[in-house]
Amino acid sequence: MSSHAINGRSTSAVSLRGVGKRFGAVDAVRRLDLEVGRGQLVGLLGPNGAGKSTAIRMVMSLIRPDQGELQVLGGDALDMKDRIGYLPEERGVYRRMRVGEFLIYMGRLKGLPQLGLAKRVEQWLERIELPGVFRSRCQELSKGMQQKVQFISAVLHEPDLIVLDEPFSGLDPVNARVLIDAVRELHAQGRTIFLSTHQMAQAEQLCQRVVLINRGEKILDAATESVLAQYSPRAIEIVPLGSVDEARLTAATLAGIEAVRPGSPARSLVLSLQDDTEPQAMMATILQSIGCRKIEMAQVTLDDVFVRLVTEHGGHSRIPLGGAA
Repeated sequence: MSSHAINGRSTSAVSLRGVGKRFGAVDAVRRLDLEVGRGQLVGLLGPNGAGKSTAIRMVMSLIRPDQGELQVLGGDALDMKDRIGYLPEERGVYRRMRVGEFLIYMGRLKGLPQLGLAKRVEQWLERIELPGVFRSRCQELSKGMQQKVQFISAVLHEPDLIVLDEPFSGLDPVNARVLIDAVRELHAQGRTIFLSTHQMAQAEQLCQRVVLINRGEKILDAATESVLAQYSPRAIEIVPLGSVDEARLTAATLAGIEAVRPGSPARSLVLSLQDDTEPQAMMATILQSIGCRKIEMAQVTLDDVFVRLVTEHGGHSRIPLGGAA
């Protein structure tokens, strides 16, 4: 993908071309090419130590690349800081400040006028299910609540570009859902959102496009739907009415079945099909041979794709000593 310009304005919110970063003898990021178009919601995925946070920190100009070209909103991130919202992987609020005071202070730093700012803060607290904490001290909040407060500080000024580094890490499922819904709303408003995560379920729910890196290298860059379609397994998942062991033995004898393995949840089986097997005809055959409570085509998940590609690429990255990746 390449960066373009319309009337002198780059259509890319984030553009990396041949970007690399070393920590000592370790290449944290190698020759990374990446374009995040304006208005897109793109996920940067990878195992721990893959180089995600290093890439995010370069995008934010917190560290400089050793090679390559990098632009954010058509310039340097430092020059665009009031148009960018950033939630770093390292969590932190001013613990002794009151929540409302902290958020008003952060809003003022981003150039928001004092008039109406307290109301905007209260509206955001309500929006992410933190009512009644405006006058609480940050240190009185749980870590998850503090994380949501920090999220507000990243988006309060209505930035054009929102950069989120592991935004759901450490959150329980309820609070993760609240943040996911907030991210969706912001994207619907036209914000560009670039997020780093190793949590595939959230990425699958949220991202229009996913970029997978491992050992500092990009190994996948495609629309989420096309990734799931490309790696969809030729397999049928069943939940037998009777004994799972008997169903497994019967399934293994059927012509056109290549392999049978346990599924998830328990009591389900996944029947992999041979290349020349027609799925619909095989489903009819299975129903004639095995009593089924449930039968359907097996669905691939982004987690399945992640594990397969990272394994094929040589396994997990090593975290460089002296620098988080």
